[in-house]
Amino acid sequence: MIKKTIFALAAAVVLSFPAIAQQRPLLDEAATRITLDDAVARAVVLNPQMAQSEQSVVNAGESRRTALGAFLPSLSTNSGMSMRSTERFDPGTDRLVTGSTNSYNAGLRASYTLFQGGQRFSELGRARADLAVAEARREDQRFNVVLETKSLFFQALRQEELLEVARRRIEQATQSLDMTRAQQQVGGGTTSDTLRARLELINARQAVLNAESQTRAARFGLGRQVGLAEPVIPVVPEDLAPSPLPFQEAELLEVAENQAPSVLAARGAVLAAQEAYSSSKSVYIPSLSLSSGYNWSNQQASFTGGNASWNLGFSMSYSLFNGFSREANIIRAEYSTRVARLQEDEARLRSHEEADVALRSLETAELAIGIAGEAVAVADEDLRVTRERYRVGVAIILDVVT
Repeated sequence: MIKKTIFALAAAVVLSFPAIAQQRPLLDEAATRITLDDAVARAVVLNPQMAQSEQSVVNAGESRRTALGAFLPSLSTNSGMSMRSTERFDPGTDRLVTGSTNSYNAGLRASYTLFQGGQRFSELGRARADLAVAEARREDQRFNVVLETKSLFFQALRQEELLEVARRRIEQATQSLDMTRAQQQVGGGTTSDTLRARLELINARQAVLNAESQTRAARFGLGRQVGLAEPVIPVVPEDLAPSPLPFQEAELLEVAENQAPSVLAARGAVLAAQEAYSSSKSVYIPSLSLSSGYNWSNQQASFTGGNASWNLGFSMSYSLFNGFSREANIIRAEYSTRVARLQEDEARLRSHEEADVALRSLETAELAIGIAGEAVAVADEDLRVTRERYRVGVAIILDVVT
């Protein structure tokens, strides 16, 4: 008795699954809608990789400002005061000494590097090159974000179209089922035909459920890209017809090979490596610096009186030997420059290759659109003919549902 009850409950649960599946709110047509331009604008602002690239540009800009600041003199100031009791122990005489020992002092110091073997100019050039690299990589990242956003946007649109195709399959399966039932009523069909038509209808419903799940996932992916924790419905653009490119193929390949952000970044890396190489060789040249200061001291908290002094100094420094560190740094910088040049050549070749592949993909996609339109027309006509043949008893239901 218990086994029968459990079996009955299990059967009831299983049989209730189709009804539950049909009631699942997979797609909410009242969800947030977004246009392609708005999606791209939001994604560029909210993308974390884009923000990281922007931070790299800011850091490179600050490094350039620091390199410019090396051409300016350094200024520093100091001040102080000390107060002691009227009676203190003098360690020099081993006696107690009475009297005020208050003191006040202030000073100003300036220093300037007159010559550093061209190192400051090399560092400034490297900072500018690093800034150009950061800006190029930011632009490259922006292109990647735009491409990813558009891919997710059109993927969501594509899933909606596939969902519509699945729903049309239900309509066609329903028509085929009605047709087999009508044929069976007039004695021209069989029960097997009706069962095959019903199986096709079941498969069509399953395809709709799968398409709804994939559409919801695509909308969630688009929502994540634009910073929303919900599915987002893409608004169909006004014109989706293919348009000709504004440049000739040779012009596009030339632009990709010389002006692509990845190529510009690699070129900037070469300049930065060259400047680093020049900077590493500047240690063989002496450096000259100038310093000056002004000091004031008084035993009273007053600017009148007291002692004042100033100083002016000139110094030269040169490292005679530092354990071959200079030679090692030069060799490293030289090989870094060579590697940067090879990376620039590789980036140029890769950009040319990717541009050519993209052009071929565009041509293929454009041809595929025309072929798909022709295939739809042929399929509609084939379905119409097959149904007519089934009505007159020439074709079987398997020809109709497949």
